[in-house]
Amino acid sequence: MTTAPGPDRIGVVVVAWNGGEDVLRCVRALLAEAPPPALDVIVVDNGSTDGSPEALEREAGGRIVLVRNATNLGYCEGNNAGIRLALEKGCDAVILLNDDAFVEAGAVRAMAARLMEIGGSGVVGPKIVYADRPGVLWAAGGALSARENVGALRGTGTADSGRFDRSEEVDFVPGCALLASRDVFERAGLLDPAYFAYFEDVDLCLRAREKGFRIVYEPAARVLHRASRSTGGGYNPRRKYLMGLNSVRFLKRHGSFVRWLRFAVFDVLLWPVAVATAALRGEAAGALAKGRGILDGLRGKAADARAASGGAAGGGERPGPP
Repeated sequence: MTTAPGPDRIGVVVVAWNGGEDVLRCVRALLAEAPPPALDVIVVDNGSTDGSPEALEREAGGRIVLVRNATNLGYCEGNNAGIRLALEKGCDAVILLNDDAFVEAGAVRAMAARLMEIGGSGVVGPKIVYADRPGVLWAAGGALSARENVGALRGTGTADSGRFDRSEEVDFVPGCALLASRDVFERAGLLDPAYFAYFEDVDLCLRAREKGFRIVYEPAARVLHRASRSTGGGYNPRRKYLMGLNSVRFLKRHGSFVRWLRFAVFDVLLWPVAVATAALRGEAAGALAKGRGILDGLRGKAADARAASGGAAGGGERPGPP
């Protein structure tokens, strides 16, 4: 990648919910990034009760902006609050970063440089690897799926062996770590709060592409991620319910005949097979929750804090960011 100047000022929005040591580690890594660009670190706390907001205030002091919400506004509205603040502060671009994601040295600069290589407008995502599985990819951008779940993370679960070491355009980049220029939000809009969590990043990227922006994966930027800490990951019922619910919302907005057909085959007609297979692994609750989510989505229900908390998905604590 050739060297290019980046945006002068970047806002970094971290939505946190009971992040504990993770959110402290996330912020430490950001504050250790050497300028340029200048960073405005904005932590939006969604009603944490674990003492992490107080710990952030003690450790980071005046080096960050801490926005404390009384309740869990969800991943989307939490990010939107931070994005609005970053734009009001005059930031040229905004990074969305999960509270359990940690930038490696130079990651912000590499993303900013790639943004300038594509003309200073668009969306850039880094190479994301598992924080607790060295050398294993979590995502190298994303692709619209030919099968179930609408979108899929590229390379997830595979060895970081060089296959994804080339910068290229992708269908979307996950909101775990995403850099977008100011004009993306001004022209394509903010995150859709009706998603609450999951698919909001795919939706944003597709809206940006419809406005003519490029979506680019940049492997020179690396981020470590403790995946799905808040919702449990895998076949956790909360996560699967939200994915089922939001896949329908996504298709209602972006669905073509082919996408709806794939959804009908793989997510609806073959759902009993998915339940039976999941039951053999002891994960039937997750598959059943996804089915309930799909049904609620077809009924027009939107995701909210109650749904995300397990009220519709089968118990457990409310999640924060995915």
